[in-house]
Order: sequence, then C-alpha cells, then structure tokens
Amino acid sequence: MKFYQIWEGRNCSEPDVWFPATVPGNIQKDYATAHNFADVQFADNYKQFLPLENDHWEYRTHLQLERQPGERVFFVTKGIQYRYDILLGDKLLFSYEGMFRGHEIELTEHLTGQDDLLTVHIYPHPKSGRGHANSRDEANESCNPPVYYGWDWNPRLLISGIWDDTYIETRGDSHIGACEVLADISDDLTVGTVRCSFDCALPCEILLLDEEGKEVYRGTDKQFTVNTPELWWCNGQGAPYLYTWVVRNGHEEHTGKLGFRRLRLLRNAGARGPSIFPKGRYEAPITVELNNRRIFCKGSNWVNPELFWGEITAARYEELIRLAKECHMNIFRMWGGAGTPKESFYDICDREGILLWQEFMLACNEYIDVGNYMQTLENEATGMIRKFRHHPCLAFWCGGNELFNAWSGMDEQSAPLRLLNKLCLELDYKRPFLYTSPLYGMAHGGYVFYSESQGGDVFQQFQGSHHTAYTEFGVPSIADVETLKQIIPEDELFPIRETPAWVAHHGFKAWGQSRWVCQDVYEHYFGTPSSLEEMVKGQQWMQCEGYRGAFEEIRRQWPHCSMGINWDYNEPWITAAGNELIAYPTKIKPCYYYVQKAMRPTLFSARIPKFDWKEGETFEAELWLLNDTPKAVSGTVHVSAKVGDEVIELLDWSAAAEANGNHRGPTVRFELPHAETDRVTLVLQADGGLESQYELLYTPKKKKVNVVRQLNV
Repeated sequence: MKFYQIWEGRNCSEPDVWFPATVPGNIQKDYATAHNFADVQFADNYKQFLPLENDHWEYRTHLQLERQPGERVFFVTKGIQYRYDILLGDKLLFSYEGMFRGHEIELTEHLTGQDDLLTVHIYPHPKSGRGHANSRDEANESCNPPVYYGWDWNPRLLISGIWDDTYIETRGDSHIGACEVLADISDDLTVGTVRCSFDCALPCEILLLDEEGKEVYRGTDKQFTVNTPELWWCNGQGAPYLYTWVVRNGHEEHTGKLGFRRLRLLRNAGARGPSIFPKGRYEAPITVELNNRRIFCKGSNWVNPELFWGEITAARYEELIRLAKECHMNIFRMWGGAGTPKESFYDICDREGILLWQEFMLACNEYIDVGNYMQTLENEATGMIRKFRHHPCLAFWCGGNELFNAWSGMDEQSAPLRLLNKLCLELDYKRPFLYTSPLYGMAHGGYVFYSESQGGDVFQQFQGSHHTAYTEFGVPSIADVETLKQIIPEDELFPIRETPAWVAHHGFKAWGQSRWVCQDVYEHYFGTPSSLEEMVKGQQWMQCEGYRGAFEEIRRQWPHCSMGINWDYNEPWITAAGNELIAYPTKIKPCYYYVQKAMRPTLFSARIPKFDWKEGETFEAELWLLNDTPKAVSGTVHVSAKVGDEVIELLDWSAAAEANGNHRGPTVRFELPHAETDRVTLVLQADGGLESQYELLYTPKKKKVNVVRQLNV
C-alpha cells in the first residue's frame, strides 16, 4: 500500500526556519512562497532566485504508515534533483547524482516505529569550471538539464527538489515488482510477440485484452505471440491501437498499455554520398518508415512547460498534446537541453499517436570523460531507457542537441556519445539511435523572418534549401499586447527599448542583440511603428505567413525531405518575443492556426516566391497538391487574387496525388495593378470550400503630384 507523506523544507543557511513543502514540487518555489517573493513572471523578478544557487536544502517528514506483519517498507521516488542524500534519523541510507532515474530504498530494518524522521538533503547544483561562468557551460560536466543555466527562452533558474511522484510503500509476498511488458512484431507485421518480466513470490496470471476488452491471451507464460495484431499508427496514418495488459495474483495487479509497430530510419530519396573511393560520410538516414510505410514527419520541438518542473501535471500534458494532435502533428522532438517529462506524458502520446524523437540531456556543450560524469551519465541514461522503452510512441533515441556544431566540438569518438550508443544498443537495440541533431544533410534554422545573409525572407530561404530534414526552424514575433502587460512595466511598453524587463523575457540579447523582438526586420517592411499595437499586428502577420510558407515548402520537398519540426512548440514562462506556437501556459498564438492549415493531411498549396510585392510586378505562384495520407486523393481548386477591391480570376486546376505523395501543378501569373491597400491576397477555393488564403505585403506606387506654377504678372 502507498502512503503519501506531509513534507516540510528548509534552506540550510536558515536552519531553524522550516516551511511547508509540496511533493512533487521544487523546494526553491516553496521557499519563495514562504518568503513572499514577487511574481517570477513579472519584469526581471526571476533574479530573486539567483542568490540561492549555492545553498543546501533539506526536506523532512515524520513517517506516517501502517503495515501488516511480515510486510517490508520502502521509500519510493521517481525523481529527485539533483545531487542528494537520503537519511533515516542520523543514518545515511542512499546518495545519488541525477534526476531522471527513480529509486526504491528499503527502510524496514531501520524503522523504530516511534517518530521515524526521513530527511532528503540536497546539495547545490554542480558548476563546471570549463567555459564561461553563469552560462550553460556550467552544465558540461553533469546530467543536469542545461536549460536551468539559462537559454534564449528560459531564464537562469537552478531549481531542485523532489520533482516527481514520491511515497512510502509497504509490500508483502503478493507484491509485483520490476514489472515490464514489451511488444515486438515480425518484419511482415503478421506476428506480434509479448515479453513480460516481473518479480513476485506468488504465481501470477498474465492477460492481454484488445481495445474492446476481449481476451487475446490468458496464461502464465512470460512470452507469447499474437497473430495478425492490430497495428499502432501515428496521427494521420491510422489509429494508435493499444492493447491492455494485466499481471495479477490474488491480492495485487499491475496494468498498462502496449502497441505493436515496426519503425526504422531509412536513407532519404536522393540522399548523396561520395561516388569514388575511399567511401566516407553521407547524408544520415532520417526518413521514418512506420509499419513498412515511409511517412512524412511534421511536428515541433517540445521543451519543459514550466520553470518549476515539479508543478507539471498530466492535465497540462493532456492539453498541450491535444492541441498538437489537432494541429495535425505526428512527432515531437524532445529537445535534450530540457531533459525528459514525467511518464504520464508518454502515456498520452501513446494514446494520441504522437511519435517522439527522444534526446538525452546533452545540449550545445562539449561533454567529456571527466570526474564521475561518465558514471552519472550511464546511471541516468540506463534509467531513462528502461523507463520509456515500452512506449510505442518512442520512435528513436538521440544523444542530444547540436553536439557536432562548432560551439560543442564533439564527434562520434566522444566518450559520452559512444556510451549512449552502447546503452541503447544493449537495452533497446531495435530502436534507432542518432548521435545528435543536426547530422549531415539536416538543417537547423533559419530563425528569423528576413535575413539578407541567409538568402532573404523565409519564403526565399526555404525554397532555396535542399535538406533531408528541418529539425529546427522558427519565425519570431513579439507577444500580444495583453500578454506584454503581464510582464513588462507600463512605462517600458512602448517605444520598445532594451530594458531589464525586455531583456529578462528574451526580447533583447536572447540570440543576438535584437532577437527575438526583431525591430530591424519589422522596420525593413513597415517602417517605424507608431504604437505597440501596430508593431504586434505587423509581426504577427509575418509570423503567421512565415510559418505557413515554411511548413508548406518543407512538405513540397518530400520525399527527399522527410521531416519538418519547428522551434519551438511551447515555452516554460511568458516571453516578450519568440518562435513558440503555444504561449505560456497554454495560450494559442495566431500562428498556431496558420501552422494547422499548413499541416492539413491533404491541401492545395501555393509556392509563392516572396512576401513583399510592388505595383507593376508580375505576381506568380506555383500550385501543388500535397497529400500526407495513406490514400490517393484528387480534387479541383479555383484560384483567384484580390488587390484592393479588384478580384482577378486566374484558373481552375484538377489534380490527383498518390498516397503519401505530392503533385506539382501549373504556375499562375498576373501583373499587380494599382490599389490603395497594403496586401495582395491569393485565394485557393477547393471543392469542399475555402482551402487557403495567402496574404502578402503590397506596396502601391506613389502618385505623382502635378505642381502648378504661378507666373508673375
């Protein structure tokens, strides 16, 4: 039986001041609540936490439990951060460094039955001496998620504490421990295999039920087969079919879900390699083959949805994942710098059919074999693999983010990556492993709407690219006015300038001096804004059309390009500007709806060569029918344009596209007439109604003013 305890905490520099502690939670947040810290979301109030970085912390609880004769007692935790000791009374029971591996510590022999006091002592976060102080470099000798040390969308905030489910459990002979059920399937998808492992002193029965509750298997064999099983598919390719398994005896049972699916990473169509000897590097395989079907992966980068990780709930995961599914996404890249979510996240992705590209907790640093780092990495990675490998949503493992880039300097001979490859092979050998992202052939970027050095606007950047996968790219915008008022002091709202609040919330100095506010980009198209509302309106317009243009272009590059994953999906606090689709906590940004349109499984699409147009130019758009579904499709689209009050009828096009295939069509062209407006609208009207409506910037020519000269009389 489980017994949840009442906890309190203290900062060890204030030894006599105990305060209520929430478990799961983060002890710095409990301290802030007890000491009436100002709202962490407003201005630069996160800096209140900086003086706490080098402090020691403690949790304590006076154990409350009941046990029957012969039962053993365990302290069970799914996650404590980061380096800690566990004591019962004055006796040290356990020490560990890490946060993603759970532990079960037996207390039975140490209990007195009279006011047993359990203490968790937490040490300050490790800080590497290599690299720059007060930067992400400080994480390069630990498995602490580097995002804590500050990123261009997350403030520096070194939290710690009992962040995942933790309780006292009593266990008798009927207890079923270390229970794991794994599913596999034959290459031809006709025979599924179920493998069970568990520890129990009593005989146990195993059941497998289909989605309707009908028995598929009942018995005691720990390995059995299922003929012609229903398959688990990702969103848009079929149903994410899940079976229910049960392991039980007369007193206790464990239950869970499993899915049968086969997933491989294959070489992309047209991927290049050297044609002469000696053979060398080629474009890395990144086409997902699911159940023997090549599919296009479309999704976003997932990061921690809260600054204080212990506060994250299954309900928050549910809401965010539901929005991703409704946006027609089928994959999340679980960005390594932000660690891993709680297991309920993976359960929901199983159910909703969202594939996961799972990275380990390495990002943008050079990690080397130093001190006890390799042992800590092995402990943490082993725990992660064993915890998550049964989930059908888990597509493949990855060492971490941008580890082969110049600022990291790692390669395939780096000891930490060799270790991770080894562990994945030994513990989960059928699941693919990538060293990092990006690899040769893939792309990270761009991240702004316009950059002359990168080829122009976002339309031009992506139409001029030819990559196998775009695993990070973004189009930024400042937040809406209502949101900005929550975080920026009123007298700093406008004109926008570099103040502590704007810097803290990543408007300035996030990535370059003026990113993510991008005033220079706004002024390139619209001139100097006269109000905050005007600035927001223009930037959101660019973000909406930019994201739609990027996603549709990436889809058009299938099958050579097999994946489009933007940076990023969500963020852990309110930012003044950024690339996210969902603002904190779950506020849908206008660009989400444009990405949703671009992600529709089947749509008529227009390849428009640029964003800004001028009167007298020849406007053009190449038509496409995009189809990400497992069925062939066909339809007719009517194309027209609107410039001011003038409607220009262009053409009707009938087209068909094969299953998971695209069809390229004709190009429409017309000369832009004079109109007193700021936009030209291209309208694609399909059989079933409005398909797409693209709004591009339009500039009319200035009218000549005839000056009448007065003659002297």
